[in-house]
Amino acid sequence: MLRNISSDMLEYLPKYYSDSRIVGNLTGREADEVNRLHEGIQDVLKQFFIDTATWGLDTWENICGIPHTPGKPDDQRRSVIKTKLRGAGTVTLAVIRSVVDSFENGEVDIQENFGGYEVVVTFIGKRGVPPNLNDVQKALREIVPAHLHLNFQFTYLRWEELDAADLTWEELEALGMTWDELEVWKPDHPGTELEM
Repeated sequence: MLRNISSDMLEYLPKYYSDSRIVGNLTGREADEVNRLHEGIQDVLKQFFIDTATWGLDTWENICGIPHTPGKPDDQRRSVIKTKLRGAGTVTLAVIRSVVDSFENGEVDIQENFGGYEVVVTFIGKRGVPPNLNDVQKALREIVPAHLHLNFQFTYLRWEELDAADLTWEELEALGMTWDELEVWKPDHPGTELEM
């Protein structure tokens, strides 16, 4: 709810000031300063929360011991910070899932292969390789015991799914997709639009 601070300020003054252009100008300027101060306070408050931090991400990275990478998108920086904070304590499948879920495209299926000393992480949220896979690998390597191998698997379009979409080659070509786009396409049923 936005307030008109200038008119609020005038209400606190005696009524004979309401027609004064000088007083109106003064309260208008003061209201602008109060609004700028309020915006500044709100911006500082946002830096205390990872999901809304912008310029405060540097401080969060310093707290977590994460090296700053210039040019890295803020959402990926936030994911790394959340991962670092979630990864403390005993490593269980739930902790691994929590760490990976903090990343973009992070919905996963986690399996333990006791005989092979490995943890299999299959990305199922979106098809293809996540854009920040290196960050996921680094985060998990920090928390998963060194004797366990991390096996990352990715989902792609299977021929059975493409056949189930019941598209002719002409209809498939009409979609105008590259092979990379086709690999991550999710056809729900015949005649569906392209989902990416």
